[in-house]
Amino acid sequence: MRKRAKALCILWYAGVALSQTLSFEPHTLATDLTGGYQVVAYDVNHDGKPDLIALASNMSELVWFENPGWQRHVMATGLARMINLAAYDFDGDGIPEIALAYGFSNNAAQSVGKLAILHHKGDPRELWEMKEIDQLPTSHRLRWADIDGSGHKVLINAPLTAADAVAPEYRGHVPLVYYDPGQWKRRLMSDAEEGIVHGIFVTDWDGNGRDDILIGGFLGIHLYRYGKDGKWKRDEITKGDPAAWPKGGTSDIAVGALKGERFLAAIEPWHGNQVVVYREAHGVWKREVIDDTLLDAHTVVTGDLDKDGSDEIVVGFRGKPYGVYLYKYDGEHWKRQALGSGDMAAAACTIADLDGDGRLDIACIGSGTHNLKWYRNMGR
Repeated sequence: MRKRAKALCILWYAGVALSQTLSFEPHTLATDLTGGYQVVAYDVNHDGKPDLIALASNMSELVWFENPGWQRHVMATGLARMINLAAYDFDGDGIPEIALAYGFSNNAAQSVGKLAILHHKGDPRELWEMKEIDQLPTSHRLRWADIDGSGHKVLINAPLTAADAVAPEYRGHVPLVYYDPGQWKRRLMSDAEEGIVHGIFVTDWDGNGRDDILIGGFLGIHLYRYGKDGKWKRDEITKGDPAAWPKGGTSDIAVGALKGERFLAAIEPWHGNQVVVYREAHGVWKREVIDDTLLDAHTVVTGDLDKDGSDEIVVGFRGKPYGVYLYKYDGEHWKRQALGSGDMAAAACTIADLDGDGRLDIACIGSGTHNLKWYRNMGR
């Protein structure tokens, strides 16, 4: 009787462990996206379904894939060294405008840093109009943000380095700038960041209806808030990896929640090997390295994938054996689950309900693997 009870107990614990594992069904949408770098989920054709916009740095075409059949459409052609995009419908017609950074190089002296706005010409499945609005060397990360709570967003442009920065130190101050739609006048947000700036995350940090900006780079993580006086305030959250320059700081960042408690998820250092979680206690953000085995980690996103009220962390890395890892907090530790088997050199991932079943799915784009995949969330 005791042996049977023990066996049942073991089976029960095994069932609990298995029930914590999420199941994902992979779907490949493309295998020819040379230098795949960014994927963005956004409803491009105003049909209520999130589509996927795919940016590949070694291609001359910007493309999007139409949900649910995932037909491929070309937005723009003749583009060199694309690096980032951000989508937002600022004219209110239901179809987004696309801000695009291209002409990029890690070498600031060779990085033109072109910035353009793409607008549809009636049918988003056809080629879009493109208007160049600025050139700022190493323009690298674009995001839209409602910084004043007005409901209208501005475009944030975070270059990778200063215009005269040189590897491997990359010394120099990085100009963070923003633009008002229509005017497209470059406005300085701050030049306090130094070295490499790689991470940017838009969040309403104070819960006051105004978007704030988290920036990750060689100096760690800083929070930028736009005040009612029209000035930006910069606060340090953490210095990131404590290693000496240029091996320290933070690369990519995301905000998540555990049963309502805010946390920060980060990749450290720049293009680093560490997945780091920061949790606040008495005004101090405590650093916990939950994984240090990745090679060239490049994307981190968060979302409540199992609908239990707490966010999971999804991290992609471009170095072999390549991969996408999911981290779930069990109340004491972060447990890792692998998605796929080394066939996705994930440069970027995004989380969205792509099939309309109420569960968040994952989409990733691969650099060395040149592919775009979405992972359908099948639940536990």
